[in-house]
Amino acid sequence: MPWLLAAVLSYFFFAIVSLGDKYLLSGRPNPKIYVFYSGILGALAVILAPFVGFFVPETSLILLCLFVGAIYIFSLLGIFEGLERFEASRIIPAIGGLSPFFVLVLGYFFSGGKEVFSFFHFLAFLPLIIGTVLISLEPGKKIFSKGLGISAISAFLLALLFVLTKYVYLEVPFWTGFIWIRIGAFLTALLFFFTKEVESEIFRRKFSFSRKTGVIFIAIQMAGALAFILQNLAIDWAGVAYLPFVIALQGVQYVFLFISAILISFRFPKILREKFSKKIFLQKIIAIFLICVGLVFLVIP
Repeated sequence: MPWLLAAVLSYFFFAIVSLGDKYLLSGRPNPKIYVFYSGILGALAVILAPFVGFFVPETSLILLCLFVGAIYIFSLLGIFEGLERFEASRIIPAIGGLSPFFVLVLGYFFSGGKEVFSFFHFLAFLPLIIGTVLISLEPGKKIFSKGLGISAISAFLLALLFVLTKYVYLEVPFWTGFIWIRIGAFLTALLFFFTKEVESEIFRRKFSFSRKTGVIFIAIQMAGALAFILQNLAIDWAGVAYLPFVIALQGVQYVFLFISAILISFRFPKILREKFSKKIFLQKIIAIFLICVGLVFLVIP
């Protein structure tokens, strides 16, 4: 299952990016600024065009790729708007639980009912979802009490992004589709250039990086690019019936984050300090066990 390996590796690198952002950044970035830079930096994929057999497909496919790129930007905006307005412990578990189900429904719809789960698929899917929600949920917090609307919209956009991205890769070679989608994200991100938040960030704010911080920042960007490419390869390689698993495997990212946070907080407490109660630790262990059970059933033929 090459797609499974690509998905797991992508979430490993996404975990590295999350740790790096936590080290470099204080506070949450403004959502519009974040999606602006994400779209602009993503356009660097065009550099690969001369080396990967990039070509110009028919107009309808170009428009589809540009549309998928726009959905990518707006799905990011929804997630970070939710994080700005509500607690992460409410938003992240809700999106993690809803998006795989949306992918399942949309995948079934787009395949005309041809792509369905097997018995072992269901046995893998449920513990993966439960484990993903459990490992990202803070004890005592309700998932759906606040922010349900924006979580549902964000989850739907994320699911639509996965399904339409898969459709693009069914129609054109991977790198051609990937680069055109990045172009769509770039063009959509340019719209945020005219907002007050982005204008202020670009023209009025001064940045100063030490050499060490600059190296870490560059390394994080490289890890993020690699993670995104691997995730898209997983979407390309997986069958439509497996798309819900690609997104449900985000729980693996939280596993990597949990283990890394423990190791780093003990070894370098000045860099990252995490507090774990017995209740939280037990919750995370149960979640990791469920995710492992889901992975075991997933690899069963």
